[in-house]
Amino acid sequence: MNKPFLYSVEREYDSTIEDLWKAWADPAALQIWYSPTDLKVAEGSVENVAEVGGIWTVGVDVPEYKFVAYFYGWYTEVEPLAKLVHTMHYTQSAEEFEARVPSELAHTVVVDFEARGSKSWVKFSQYGELPEGQAPQAQAGMESYFDNLGKFLA
Repeated sequence: MNKPFLYSVEREYDSTIEDLWKAWADPAALQIWYSPTDLKVAEGSVENVAEVGGIWTVGVDVPEYKFVAYFYGWYTEVEPLAKLVHTMHYTQSAEEFEARVPSELAHTVVVDFEARGSKSWVKFSQYGELPEGQAPQAQAGMESYFDNLGKFLA
């Protein structure tokens, strides 16, 4: 990986690996949980084709600041029940989100999965460039996403 490591978040859940994988790979599941606990996924913003070359998109509604945080990218590696790797672009522009133009500035996200008996584990790692001090904020945000994932899996 040629991009600098920014942060990772990992958790073990009382869930089967199949249910954990489905939470990440199924667009209907992402529509429910892929946001911080105090926010919601923007209606109709999710697209997810979990195969190499497939696209993923999610918009998170941030009403307090009157914008939607849009994320999109393409899968570069998919190992069912084990790993997802995708690019990640971020914008607050609905027009840019709709255009979905790839950029060399995209981050790389690696999501690793592991079955652990009756439980399952997932680790989200992000690579790329962020302004000084923003990686801890991004990590805290993803911790909240993982809290939401735990509620979804329960």
